[in-house]
Amino acid sequence: MSVNKVILIGNVGKDPDVRYLENNVCVANFTLATTERGYTTQSGVQIPDKTEWHNIVAWRGLAEIAEKYVRKGTQLYIEGKIRTRSWEDQNKIRRYTTEIYVDNMELLGRRDAPQAAAPTQAQPQSYQAPSNPAGFAPTGGNSSDDDLPF
Repeated sequence: MSVNKVILIGNVGKDPDVRYLENNVCVANFTLATTERGYTTQSGVQIPDKTEWHNIVAWRGLAEIAEKYVRKGTQLYIEGKIRTRSWEDQNKIRRYTTEIYVDNMELLGRRDAPQAAAPTQAQPQSYQAPSNPAGFAPTGGNSSDDDLPF
C-alpha cells in the first residue's frame, strides 16, 4: 500500500496562469508559499523563517474557481498529490519539476475582507476535484447558499 497526499496552507505567490485546452478543459498554474516560523534556541541562536515555494496545478472546475477567486496573497488550503515530470530543454538538457495536483481547495478568509484577514475570522469555502470530468462538487464550508461563490 502507498499514499501520495499533500496538505498545504499558504499564500498564493502570483495570480493564476489559466489556459483553456482542447475540449474547453481549463488548467490553472500558480505558486503557493508555505512558511515555517523561525525561533530562538535555548542557547540564543536565532533560526530564521523558512519559506518553501510550491508549484500548484488545478484542473477543470477547480481551475475555473482559481481563475475567478484566487489572486496573489490569497490564503489557501490545498490537498493534492505530488507529481514530478521531466522534459528536455532547448539545449538537450533533461529538466525536472515537482508540482502539486489539486484534489481539494479551500479559500481561507472572508470574500469581502482584505487579503491579510486573520485565519480566526475565516469562513472557509471548499472545492473538491470533480469525480466526473464535466464539473465540480462543492464540499464542506457553510451550508448557506449565500456563502457559495457561484
